[in-house]
Amino acid sequence: MEYIVEKIGMSRTVSAPSVPVTLLKLIPAKVCALGSDGKAIVAYAHTKAANKAIAGQQAKYGLSKEFNSFATLSVANTEAGGDVDVSALKEAKLLKVSFNTKGRGFQGVIKRHGFSGGPKSHGSRFHRRPGSIGNCEWPGRVQPGMKMAGHYGNEKTTVKNEIISFDEANGVLVLKGSVPGFNGAMGRIKVVK
Repeated sequence: MEYIVEKIGMSRTVSAPSVPVTLLKLIPAKVCALGSDGKAIVAYAHTKAANKAIAGQQAKYGLSKEFNSFATLSVANTEAGGDVDVSALKEAKLLKVSFNTKGRGFQGVIKRHGFSGGPKSHGSRFHRRPGSIGNCEWPGRVQPGMKMAGHYGNEKTTVKNEIISFDEANGVLVLKGSVPGFNGAMGRIKVVK
């Protein structure tokens, strides 16, 4: 089963060996349509500007204005129109958590790829530069996949985390360890076992 979640932030347990935990909030979602393969179109609330296309989908499925985002998820529901069933999270012990990593913009090779840089002595003129990127005789071009400066972060990353606790009344999951993304980021979780 899959669910849409929002990252609240990180904390730690109060037990003797303190454990770092991440808090995730389940986003209320409604099942709009069910497919034959167990997948469903679900609508959830997200801070996004509404447009005519979204208004048409809301009218088609009889949704209120707050449900303005749509996703395709595997759900346990057998009928369309109700809330997404969260009963699978009560017995779950392990989750796959998918978020986009923090975007860091255009970065150099030291931060992006872990290059070491040159000597710090005066006159070296090589401190944080990438160095030579190719040979002029053969192949006479830069090979694909060359590690160079460029856009870093904002990539989908999936990690596995244990569930410490689940507060069904407030819809808050407490997971062991960290998950990618900034506080307030929207992502997905999938029950592994």
